[in-house]
Amino acid sequence: MEKYNYLIIGGGIAGVTAAETIRQKDAVGSIAIVTNEPYKLYSRVMLSKPDFFLGKIPFDRVWMKSDEWYGVNKITFLNHKIATAIDAAGKSVSFADETKLAYEKLLLATGACARRWNVPGADKKGIYYLRSLDDGKAIMGAIKTAKHALIIGGGFIGFEMADLLRMANINTTFVLLESYFWEPVLDEDAGRMVEKALLAGGVKIMHKAEVAEVLGSGSVEGVVLKDGTKLECDMVVCGIGTACTTDWLRASGLQANQGIIVDERLRTNLPDVWAAGDVSEYKDIVLDETIHMGNWMNAREQGKVAGLNMAGTETPFNLASFYTAQGLGISIVFVGDVRASAGRGVVKRGSPAANSYGRIIVLDKGGRKELEGAVLINRSSELMAIAKIIEKNIDVSQKLRELGDEKFDLKTFL
Repeated sequence: MEKYNYLIIGGGIAGVTAAETIRQKDAVGSIAIVTNEPYKLYSRVMLSKPDFFLGKIPFDRVWMKSDEWYGVNKITFLNHKIATAIDAAGKSVSFADETKLAYEKLLLATGACARRWNVPGADKKGIYYLRSLDDGKAIMGAIKTAKHALIIGGGFIGFEMADLLRMANINTTFVLLESYFWEPVLDEDAGRMVEKALLAGGVKIMHKAEVAEVLGSGSVEGVVLKDGTKLECDMVVCGIGTACTTDWLRASGLQANQGIIVDERLRTNLPDVWAAGDVSEYKDIVLDETIHMGNWMNAREQGKVAGLNMAGTETPFNLASFYTAQGLGISIVFVGDVRASAGRGVVKRGSPAANSYGRIIVLDKGGRKELEGAVLINRSSELMAIAKIIEKNIDVSQKLRELGDEKFDLKTFL
């Protein structure tokens, strides 16, 4: 049984960044990256960008590491291997091909999977998700001939796919369970701003609608909604969230909830086992809460922190994560924890009428008021200032009025 000083399950940005960081700290320790995909590291961010799908960006730009990079850094790359079990006592991982690999230190960076659409007929050809490069290739092929597309679910993927489909001159309709876009993550004002941009771009929106069945013999030809409405389409893109596959880990005694539970240094409850990226459910020392957040930036930075800790440099994960999307004449930014749940205040900045609107989430922490997150619509220039205010846990108790004054420079807090 082959043994590695550092074994990394997952070849995405978290796993590869961890390997790169480890190699910077440990020049001789053996490192292996194992992935169930056929590909070396590629940019998942680029997969959702219209210019990539429409061929305006060369396809080769998707690759983030060359074949030579793995060799130069003495990192063994093993693809097409599906991990099936961990033996925590024996410090080994079993795979579907009946092989095993032993480790001294293990990182689980397996990412998340697209949540599957569970309606009758959802297994027909013409139903697409966007999570992997193969998913992207399938959509790139479909948009060459598609005439009518449905998008199931809102959110970043749905929004970015709507932008792509309209740029490809495909008739596009959103089918939303909610009464407005991205409810309840956005308030209605912000949701309607996004909808205004979608509608101006030629996207149709159906609210409080749910598909009962997908029509067609072998390929999708349309859908029937639960109210009996029939919609014609030859392509459906599902953006209904992600889910982590952790069942194979539970027999090892690994603690998991929505993701693998880790501390602020990304350590699991098992000895010499860490988790990073979309699969981790981590202690956020910036927000002082446990979070499960999947995005590219978060995964990259967690990979770096996990690599440092595995190589012996004790480092907490400390980042106000953010996600951005731009298209159809509008920009959307989420930074930190954007949930406006009970016990949290909201300071509004700008206005929907001016087409520039922010919602800053403020939490009372024992007499102090600190920023937890923000949603920024057409205010992306304020992203970095807000992220730094969150990271530095700055008390804004006496500055709430300024937070709501769009003429006030947020950098003043820093």
